Amino acid sequence: MLTLLAAGYLDIDTGEIVRPGVIRIEGDRIVGLGGEPEGEIIDLGDAVLLPGLMDMEVNLLMGGRGETGLASSVQDDPPLRMLRAVGNARRTLRAGFTTVRNLGLFVKTGGYLLDVALGKAIDAGWVDGPRIVPAGHAITPTGGHLDPTMFAAFAPHVLELSIEEGIANGVDEVRKAVRYQIKHGAQLIKVCVSGGVMSLTGAPGAQHYSSEELRAIVDEAHRRGLRVASHTHGADAVRAAVEAGIDCIEHGFLIDDDAIALMVEKGTYLVPTTRLADAMDVSKAPPELQAKAAQMFPRARTSVLAAYKAGVKIAVGTDAPAIPHGRNADELVALVDRGMSPLAVLRAATTTAAELIDVTDRGRLAEGLLADIIAVPGDPLTDITVTQRVRFVMKGGKVFVQN
Repeated sequence: MLTLLAAGYLDIDTGEIVRPGVIRIEGDRIVGLGGEPEGEIIDLGDAVLLPGLMDMEVNLLMGGRGETGLASSVQDDPPLRMLRAVGNARRTLRAGFTTVRNLGLFVKTGGYLLDVALGKAIDAGWVDGPRIVPAGHAITPTGGHLDPTMFAAFAPHVLELSIEEGIANGVDEVRKAVRYQIKHGAQLIKVCVSGGVMSLTGAPGAQHYSSEELRAIVDEAHRRGLRVASHTHGADAVRAAVEAGIDCIEHGFLIDDDAIALMVEKGTYLVPTTRLADAMDVSKAPPELQAKAAQMFPRARTSVLAAYKAGVKIAVGTDAPAIPHGRNADELVALVDRGMSPLAVLRAATTTAAELIDVTDRGRLAEGLLADIIAVPGDPLTDITVTQRVRFVMKGGKVFVQN
């Protein structure tokens, strides 16, 4: 038996800080809250305990130490990417994020699902990191936003990816691409429905896949019990994705009132990654990409609040490494800056995220749930920035940070 003592703990359902904070743990589970301490005691002083946070859009296989931008896409082999990802995973966990969705590889891997392998290594205890819900390779059409040859405008036949690696056109190919990800361990499917800020070709909101292709992707995933997340910006593309049955919209910078209303009607989640509008450095990007950013980022700062007020289910996601790995809590601060309450943001990073990945064993501090617990130096309901200064991290009853 182990007991955590703190100034308080957040009851995410009632929205109250329960004082004092007493949580008893046995094995990897919470076995009691309140009452008298038992067994070994970890005294965290004036800290406040929270459920482990969740980031619903990261790519641990990209970014981090030693990456050299576009050159890495042709210079870095899968083993090097995996070694770099170990550091990214460790930084993410130490920042207080105990669960993440790794949303879609779009690099040459020879067909290996590197995020699946990384998740297995973490679960086995070989390396430190968050629990990973892997998507395998992102599914995108030739020249689509996550076709890596498009980002650098490579010449034909340079770094071409296979169907198994996510470049798929037409109903038959997208079905094959989805089936391959599922066969090799993907736990959700990521699809690219529209362009983006860094797309060199076409408008950022333009729909890339036909509605027929989108329905085929959703059909394959849903029949196997997997949800589908989609990189989507444009309002028309969002509506097409939602009508096709896609479960979660990533970004959604250009959504309008009609798209928002449809998302509310269908129960579609939104992972807004709004911090990108403030933090993404496009100063060295080509002029046409800077122009896209100037068009999209102001909309990104307002669309998330409109969606939240309308009742869209919001889950936290950073799009790291667009936000550096380990700085994931910056997204929580940005969402409060946009107008969401701290409690709503904390729910977006815990209970709503748990609903999105369809789990009931985490997301709140309650008896019987996984002992994924963090401590912050103050009350996050009055100052959300304390989530940027995590001083204690426990995942599954094991302590990874204790400052």
